[in-house]
Amino acid sequence: MSFESLNLHPAILRALTEAGYNTPTPIQAQAIPEVLKGHDLMASAQTGTGKTAAFTLPALNLLATPHPAKSRGPRILVLTPTRELAAQVNDAARKYGKFLRARTVSIVGGMPYPLQNKLLSQPIDILVATPGRLLDHMERGRIDMSRLQMLILDEADRMLDMGFMPDIERISAALPGERQTLMFSATFEGQIANIAKTLLNNPKVIQIAAQKEKHANIEQKLLFVDDMAHKNKLLEHLLIAPEVNQAIVFTSTKRHADLLAEDLYAAGHKSAALHGDMTQGARNRTLTKLRHGDVRVLVATDVAARGIDVHGITHVINYDLPKFAEDYVHRIGRTGRAGNTGVALSFASHIDRHQLRKIEQYTGQRLEISVIEGLEPKRPAPRTDRSDRPRNGRPGQRPGGNGGGYKSRGQGYAGNRDNNGSRPEGRTFGDRAASGRGDSARGNAPRGGDKFGANKRHDGDRPARRPRTFA
Repeated sequence: MSFESLNLHPAILRALTEAGYNTPTPIQAQAIPEVLKGHDLMASAQTGTGKTAAFTLPALNLLATPHPAKSRGPRILVLTPTRELAAQVNDAARKYGKFLRARTVSIVGGMPYPLQNKLLSQPIDILVATPGRLLDHMERGRIDMSRLQMLILDEADRMLDMGFMPDIERISAALPGERQTLMFSATFEGQIANIAKTLLNNPKVIQIAAQKEKHANIEQKLLFVDDMAHKNKLLEHLLIAPEVNQAIVFTSTKRHADLLAEDLYAAGHKSAALHGDMTQGARNRTLTKLRHGDVRVLVATDVAARGIDVHGITHVINYDLPKFAEDYVHRIGRTGRAGNTGVALSFASHIDRHQLRKIEQYTGQRLEISVIEGLEPKRPAPRTDRSDRPRNGRPGQRPGGNGGGYKSRGQGYAGNRDNNGSRPEGRTFGDRAASGRGDSARGNAPRGGDKFGANKRHDGDRPARRPRTFA
């Protein structure tokens, strides 16, 4: 099957040819014809399978026919859970709609209101937004939704997890009743199915590769760690390997992402942090540097698990296991995209075995345990297919200890600091000599992705500091 057989507008086909796309993915081949017929749609597919184009292309096809009503308001509304995903959809709409001259605008949290007000005062064809900021503008009367023809919910399950569904229901109630609604989600189990019944009208249902199916192009491995020092040595060993082109390292909290990115930077890695506390400008700069290869190691929280589409990412490392099992799938989906292969590595201690069991139950597969020669764990790997409770009744702990001094996932990188938050003397990252910040070849600052300079500071970035070592 080719895109020509899907009856898309010639201007869209021209943009696809220019972008080098000739054959639709399974989700695109099944979803696009149903949307073009005017049906509401519920669609589910693995991350990295082309879901964005599956709704962007038919939405653009709708714009090829002029709307009879004269209004500045959008004809297409796309709701996404994160700013990064909104940027990805915005870029896709502009790329595929370049010859239609469709005007696409993104409205997300973290952007200045005066800039957004200016964008909304001009004619819009496609509006991509996060629910909270969009609802704010709608309540202020800044958006005319009278000619809206299509509502698209991208990553609906994630928006449910993040508590956006009340906002989405209020937005939906304010939209024209005669509209087409598309919902894309990783799963339609549980509450998300009930929500779909209230928002969609007799939808067609498409499910490509259930979430529990294996990512065949991603090699998944599990490495057990004894303590924080062991974990750091493993991370250093992995990051200096020549087969690592670019990597995303996931941590449990925003603070730990900053600390780890800073320590990796001091150790000579071109690293940067990405999390929700950064300004939108700082996050955009970091992602731009990642796409250009100026950032080799991105240390991120789950805010980046959905929405980053960079083909150069060869490895994903779960420094901390995700809180929710489904986030594991979205994390590892940052690699192995568009038919490429990737590697996903997860660190875990004995107290993590219950979370490992949840991940394995959710994905329907056992994670392969891997051991690196010279960095073997001192304790044998625990079983994850049973509770394996010790005699003292406390899972995951030895009597009178915490499993070799390993800190819980919630403590993350703070496990290497003393009670006052300072690093103990005599430690460096992974036994590698730390380098000074003055060497411009060291790459990017962890916050915001900009290089450190003598008196240089950007919004959301950290100022220059004297060289120091990792501990």
